[in-house]
Amino acid sequence: MSDRWEAAAEAQIRTAQERGEFDNLPGAGKPLPGRGTPYDESWWIKSFLEREKLPSDLLLPTPLLLRRRIERVPDEVRDLPTEAAVRAYVADLNREVVAWLRNPTGPQVVVRPANADEVVAGWRADRERAHAEAVAAARSAPGPQHGPRRRWQWPWRA
Repeated sequence: MSDRWEAAAEAQIRTAQERGEFDNLPGAGKPLPGRGTPYDESWWIKSFLEREKLPSDLLLPTPLLLRRRIERVPDEVRDLPTEAAVRAYVADLNREVVAWLRNPTGPQVVVRPANADEVVAGWRADRERAHAEAVAAARSAPGPQHGPRRRWQWPWRA
């Protein structure tokens, strides 16, 4: 049974070659990509992440991912509009940290919840600094150049 199937597949390949369906394929005559490099077991994961433009953080175990997210909190909350939004972001992150602490998986790494008051204080300081820089830039920038104001007259007055 397998010999007949194999012979049928070979016959289809041979007829496709005769019709020229394998001519001018992309990559024809080029070396295989990755040839000569050491074997990497996770080559397909890396190529998938690169092809789909996904961050490599997705491969980290949960505790390391949580620690990285806690380190990036100031950058993440910088553009949030209100203090309540900042506190909500920190509360969501802390919920994930507490859930992991209750049922830890992966490597045992110290992960502590973020302090919402410290994050809010940093957020306020960043906003005040940005506002002060904007005011200073506005003061140092030259204002609009207006010529001398003409007095407007009614058309029937001369």
